Amino acid sequence: MLFASPVLADDDDDEPDPAKIVFFGSLEAGPGKTFTSFGSKQAFGADGLDAGGFRLMNKLGLSREQARRLVPRGKAYKVESQFLIGYEWRFSDSFFSLYAGPDIEAEYRELGCGCYYGVSRISARLQADLWATPTDATMVQLSAYVSGLDRRAWGRLALGHKIDRGLHLGPEVELYRQSGYDKLRVGLHLTGLRLFGATWRLSGGWEDTSDRDVGAYATLGVHWTESSTALPAGSLPLPFQRRPQIRP
Repeated sequence: MLFASPVLADDDDDEPDPAKIVFFGSLEAGPGKTFTSFGSKQAFGADGLDAGGFRLMNKLGLSREQARRLVPRGKAYKVESQFLIGYEWRFSDSFFSLYAGPDIEAEYRELGCGCYYGVSRISARLQADLWATPTDATMVQLSAYVSGLDRRAWGRLALGHKIDRGLHLGPEVELYRQSGYDKLRVGLHLTGLRLFGATWRLSGGWEDTSDRDVGAYATLGVHWTESSTALPAGSLPLPFQRRPQIRP
């Protein structure tokens, strides 16, 4: 994790400089696949992530999964990366953003027959993200993307009810589709848990895919800002201050 050094503010400046970059990561486990990722979202302009404007998002992901849908399944190791440029509209504590850019993937397979091969591909990706607080006690999060790689499409909808300051609990639904494969997830999420100077999300539930029986899944997500240690009294600019929340 990256942290900025504490900064002493001028006497006439009671507010810290707005954060311009947020880092995020995730760890995901399900039947036949594990996935981890790390990335960042950077704002351009003096007002940083507190205001709408252009954004630069980059992400690196690593996965280990089955190479084949049928026995012998073998193993596949994948590295994926996205470099996206977009625009974010902010409305108080809510935002909507659109991104576009290249989607790159490198894959190495170990098949059960003793065969090995690798391949690299590149295509285009479109992505949309929505974070909204319809009321003081509720939240809605919607994320989706489409990619030319295997004609992939993914979406996640999460609804939450506030159970503590900035902490929401509720249901989530996730859909994924690519050529010859479908996945549906239904579960619960806990979003907004503050721990170790970062904000966390825990998710878990049941997963149904087109190539295997129903099984359990779990996801751990985290995000933090460059100015985490420069804020008053050890507080992040989300979601415990009366400032626009920052979400990856």
